[in-house]
Parts: sequence; structure tokens; C-alpha cells
Amino acid sequence: MHHSDPNYSGTDDECSNRNSSSSATGGASPGFYNDYPSSFSGECSPYNMSPWNQTMASPWSHHSESMAGQGGAPTMAPGTSLISSLVREEGHIYSLAAKGDALYTGSDSKNIRVWRKQKDSGGFKSSSGLVKAIVISGERIFTGHQDGKIRVWKVSPKNGLHKRVGSLPRLRDFLRGSLNPSNYVEVRKNRSALWIRHSDAVSCLSPTDAAQGLLYSGSWDRTFKVWRISDSKCLESVVAHDDNVNAIVAAFDGLVFTGSADGTVKVWKREVQGKGTKHSPVQTLLKQEHAVNALAVSAVAPVLYCGSSDGLVNCWEGDRQLVHAGVLRGHKKAVFCLAAAGALLFSGSADNTIMVWRRDGGVHSCLSVLSGHTEPIRCLAVVEYNKENVAAAAAESVDNSGVSRWIVYSGSLDKSIKVWRVTDEAAEPMFQGSGEGSQMFDRYPGDTFGASSSSSFR
Repeated sequence: MHHSDPNYSGTDDECSNRNSSSSATGGASPGFYNDYPSSFSGECSPYNMSPWNQTMASPWSHHSESMAGQGGAPTMAPGTSLISSLVREEGHIYSLAAKGDALYTGSDSKNIRVWRKQKDSGGFKSSSGLVKAIVISGERIFTGHQDGKIRVWKVSPKNGLHKRVGSLPRLRDFLRGSLNPSNYVEVRKNRSALWIRHSDAVSCLSPTDAAQGLLYSGSWDRTFKVWRISDSKCLESVVAHDDNVNAIVAAFDGLVFTGSADGTVKVWKREVQGKGTKHSPVQTLLKQEHAVNALAVSAVAPVLYCGSSDGLVNCWEGDRQLVHAGVLRGHKKAVFCLAAAGALLFSGSADNTIMVWRRDGGVHSCLSVLSGHTEPIRCLAVVEYNKENVAAAAAESVDNSGVSRWIVYSGSLDKSIKVWRVTDEAAEPMFQGSGEGSQMFDRYPGDTFGASSSSSFR
């Protein structure tokens, strides 16, 4: 198959749209850059290597066993249920992205699987590198890999198959930049690399809106990079943290949030300088011993959520200032992933559960605990529930009650993706605090980020 980008050489990333089979395809040719340490090959277990593998029980969790699906059936809100379970013996599921009726799943098999309306619709294969992140921006699908590469894919209008159309950085930019010694930066002791290329695993991706046309990538090399989607150019590289960058979110008002294994959450302000960008640090929102694994921004309010390896979800709220608003408790082990939709927040954990939280007037309550996975949950994706993406929805009566409904996809190390129907309706919240300023997620002992402290952005 012909690939339109000059980066492409050979057939290492040819799409392989196949029907379901019992195992992943093996034997891939080498990728473009083969100077990455052997520890990032598929030979090692990424879960064992990962700094996210901190599955100790949270010292602050004190809710009943049944809440987390232990010792009894989990409680779910009215209208919330498990729709289906998608299984292919291709490896642990590390990344998800959903748009309309399409779901993309990435695993340590190097394959990106495509599902439509919960049916296997084939897939496409990468030459190397477990798929740690997937995002969709316009007509392009971006995948971030353990081998430090970002690959770009599009759907062919002729046959509907996915093909690789490039990688970040572009080959010509890499070759041109390699001729200038000033383009090299030290990435570890006695080793340097081009600043436009990640020298370690790409752990997270976040696109801006179409007007900005940017893509952010975070890496275990402690940097985040800014890419212009229109021409695949790397505009900027920022050494952001003292340890792996595990999460990045391009958010409101030109702000970018990053979370790291060094236990910090940082805020960056984007400024446009000519044809490039300049990011300046604004504030460090959180400093703690436990790794920060996930970030999410509310879809309906200026609220930032942070999930970490102590099992807690911190949140900050505010228009002109972000003020620490408390901690959502409930998970017994590390929080690995977060997703926001409407007034809801979903948190996935190493305790094998997903908690559904609703924010109402600044107060959070837990509506449901989704239980069914048998291994840690590593990724979540959410789309609106309608007849376009769920076949069963076409036969249902129209809900005029004002209740929002969502399809939640959860990917796990048990090699399955579960599909949930979730509503924001609750006959009675599972737990919620009472009294002024006493929310059900009361702050943990020694919290230095109380409601009286604020982080100014302007």
C-alpha cells in the first residue's frame, strides 16, 4: 500500500484490516529510530516497568467494602448498566479513543483495533512500541508509543481502510535537524538527542480545538512537546518535570496542565510568538510523594481533576483563579485514568472499578461504582449515548426527562474493553457530606491545599 508521507519506508505500519482472530500478528520490522534502549521493547512488561505500578491501598480510603465492589454487588444509578464486553487476545489494553460510533483501542500487541457499534471492524498495525495513547483530531488519528514515536493515521476515502500518513517528527525535519549540533539536548547522562524528538515513551497526547490546531505530547523523557497539526512541525519542547510526564491536558484560556510521576501538577500558559509558541510556568498546584497518573478537565465548568497512585482524586475549581476544592475518596488503589463528560467524572483504578461522580453546585457525589473487570483499569473514553453509536438505542423510546446518558468504554489489563451505559440520574447518592463546606470528600490529614488557598493565573 502506498503511503503519502515521505517518512514511510517499507510496510512496517501497513494497515491490517482483518476480521477477529485469536492472537495478535507477530514479527514486525524495525521502526525508523532504533536507538532507543532495549528496555522499551516489547520484551519487558510495561506494567512492571511503569512508575504507575504503585497499587498500594489508599491510606485515606475508609468507605465500605461493598462500595468498591468487594463483598457485595456494586451499586449503580438508575439506567446505568453494562452493555457488552469486547475481547480480543491481543494484549493488555492501555489506550482508548472514541468518536461517534467508532472506538480505537491500543494494546501492547502493537495493534490498534477499530470497533464500530461494539463490533470488530478490523485494525491497523504499528511496527513497534506498545500503544500508550490515542487521540482523534479532525480526520487524523494520533497514536503515542512506548518506543518514543507518534504515528499519524487517516481513513482512506476509497476503501475505508486506515493507513499511516506520517509520524512526528517528520523524517525530513529529523534529518535536517540532525546536521546542526545546537539542535541536540542532553536526555540522560552521556546521551543526547534532537530536541524535536521524544527520547522515551510517549505517555499522553492532547489536541487543542481546531482553531488552535495544536497537538501536545507528554513523555517519560520529562518533556512535553507542541506540534502544529497542519504541517506536523514541532514548535516547542519544554522540560516540564523531574520525572516522567504521565498526563497532559490542553484546556481553557490557553492553559495547559501536566501531571508527573514526581508527584506534581503544573500549570502552563501558552503564548503565540510569530509562527511558534512559548509556554511559561504559571503555578504548581500539587506537590506530593505519590505519582500523578491522570488529569481531566470538566466539560461544563472550569474544574481540573487529578488522579494519583494514592487512590485519591484532587480537584480545583475557579474562573479567574483555581482553588483547591477537595479530594474525592473511594478507590482503594491507584487511580490510573480519568474522563469527564457533562457534569460527570469517571475514575478508573487499580482496584478494578470505575467510580462515577457528579458535580452539582460545586458539590461532588458518587452515583455508581462500575465493577466487572478483573485487572487494573488503564484507560477510559466517553461519548454521548444515541442511536448512532449504540444499535440498541435505536429501539429505545426517547428520554425527555432531561437525564443525560453516556457510553463509557473502559480498557483493562485483563485484555478486555467493557461498554457501559451511564446516566447522571441518581435516586440517592451513594455518599455525600452535609453541612457548609463539609463535602463527602473531606480533605485528607495534612492537606496544605485547602479551600482558602488559591492559584492565580492572571
